[in-house]
Amino acid sequence: MDIPALLLTLRLALSTTAILLLIAIPFAWWIASGNGLLRALTQAIVALPLVLPPTVLGFYLLVALGPLTAPGRLITHLLGHPLAFSFSGLLIGSVLYSLPFAVQPLVAGFAAVDPALIEASTLLGASPSRTFRSIVLPLTKPSLLTAAVLTFTHTVGEFGVVLMLGGNIPGATRTLSIALYDQVQDFDYTAANHTAMLLLGFALAALLVIYLLPATRRSNALRDGLA
Repeated sequence: MDIPALLLTLRLALSTTAILLLIAIPFAWWIASGNGLLRALTQAIVALPLVLPPTVLGFYLLVALGPLTAPGRLITHLLGHPLAFSFSGLLIGSVLYSLPFAVQPLVAGFAAVDPALIEASTLLGASPSRTFRSIVLPLTKPSLLTAAVLTFTHTVGEFGVVLMLGGNIPGATRTLSIALYDQVQDFDYTAANHTAMLLLGFALAALLVIYLLPATRRSNALRDGLA
């Protein structure tokens, strides 16, 4: 098992999940709170990574963060090094690539909240921020969990964007998915099987959390109702 690749993958997945939840919660609330061309266009842009080949996104990020563009040269001047082929660049790519996995479950959750509850809270004098904290967020806990789990697991399994933007630098940008690719290329199928089983375990555990939680909540609610 490539322990440095495992630790780097977990660090990348945790960092991406934390950043995306901070971004996605207000962003998804804005999308779910209205309609119109701007919101539809925003949703389409957010959903692009779902249908776009990851190498395409990785290529454009590689160009944008490299020394060939004005933003890339500015970043290099400020930081003293380019973001491409670094963990920071990898993090930016992961945030963009996993954005729909955080935003879409939250949009669905926020849209399902009964507007009458929000209106009642407003009539009782609660501010929009308090209404959001006290009414909306508690009602959308399953969506928040789904967004977090999907974002984390999707980041763990990234390959195309990671390879294009970060390369394959051990200890810096080499994740488990790239380690698996290298192991297969080296015909080390025993190590590849261990890595693949670990990635499979991550995915299965994530799906179990998503699917078991609603069933557990329904079971608890039924038991409380019969008590």
